[in-house]
Amino acid sequence: MGLEQGLEYLENLSFSPEQILALQKTEIFANAPNRFWGLLEEFRFEGDVWAVPEGTPIFANEPMLRIEAPLWQAQIAETYLLNTLNYQTLVATRAARLRQAAGPTAKLYEFGTRRAFSPQASLWAARAALAGGLDATSNVLAALKLGRQPVGTMAHALVMAISALEGSEDDGFEAFHRYFPGAPLLIDTYNTVAAAERLAARVAEGMPLGGVRIDSGDLAVVSRQVRSHLPHTPIFASGDLDEYAIEALRQGNASIDGYGLGTKLVTGSPVNGVYKLVDIDGTPVMKESSGKATYPGRKQIFRRYDSDQNGAQQIVSDRLALAIEGALAGEQPLLQRVMHQGLRLADAVSLTDIAQKTTAAVSTLPDTVRRLQNPQIYPITLSHGLTKLTAHTQQKNLPNGSLE
Repeated sequence: MGLEQGLEYLENLSFSPEQILALQKTEIFANAPNRFWGLLEEFRFEGDVWAVPEGTPIFANEPMLRIEAPLWQAQIAETYLLNTLNYQTLVATRAARLRQAAGPTAKLYEFGTRRAFSPQASLWAARAALAGGLDATSNVLAALKLGRQPVGTMAHALVMAISALEGSEDDGFEAFHRYFPGAPLLIDTYNTVAAAERLAARVAEGMPLGGVRIDSGDLAVVSRQVRSHLPHTPIFASGDLDEYAIEALRQGNASIDGYGLGTKLVTGSPVNGVYKLVDIDGTPVMKESSGKATYPGRKQIFRRYDSDQNGAQQIVSDRLALAIEGALAGEQPLLQRVMHQGLRLADAVSLTDIAQKTTAAVSTLPDTVRRLQNPQIYPITLSHGLTKLTAHTQQKNLPNGSLE
């Protein structure tokens, strides 16, 4: 995930006179020739981009993106591309796992803006979450930019403020419903079960209630208690939930219809994508340092599908190969050229289409790979050509002599 923002960046990448002057004032480029500044003045990205489409599952050591461009242009783009691809891939992956844990019918809302790594990151997180399988976001700006309807519930602060000024939690509920009739109410500011019991009486009198949210206590126990009073009202839960917590709640017979997902969705162990030189003017190169070795040459991922006993497509294996190698029977190449000489080759894909692709693509993964507990390692093989080139490049990199 994040390819769309990467392509937008490359399309618009340039240096204004004011930016060049600011760089000159730093004096860190004081030894650069005048031609350097001329290059920046005229700079437009002129390269080709090959990428795996957004919404496609990929695995360790597989390239998400390949940049073919003058080296200096490719290196200028490195940090931005890594940022958008790594972060959005992280969020989309977590969103897909949350959807799997919660099931297809649960309502999943992105509530992560306050925990995202910056205001800009919160917009990307909302986009990636929706593309990865969530239903809506509480980030109003993100929703408007993405053509979606923002969602949310009331705040504890509203309940406490009105309770302090007017005397009761119920007054806070009534004030909120005056402007947002039927919207979900946050009922655990004081006594969750007591609030549910009072609301049940109001619902019996005809008050519309679109849902209640709880985010504290033993959510499985509390949700069942709330359900006993509000049997037909959707119950939403929040509070630093991840896919493992949701799985545990479902196994514990929690009575929850939807989840607000924030901290664990938009933070976590990073997707550690790297950006390495693999070919310079037709000469394959590789990094060989311990634990960080890379494969040389321009590459392609060939994915093989098969049909299961019900006729549904399922991924069988991936083969990491050189770009010049062909597909074997049943294989499909994943990396597609999306930009040529700095120009995009297709219009942006809609968020709805990416989300549908994500759902379909994740469903093709074997259950043993998708399961949350003890998943199997997905099988990836190296082609004969890549194996041979790697050995040849390693041999070429050996020093002519040796020291003992």
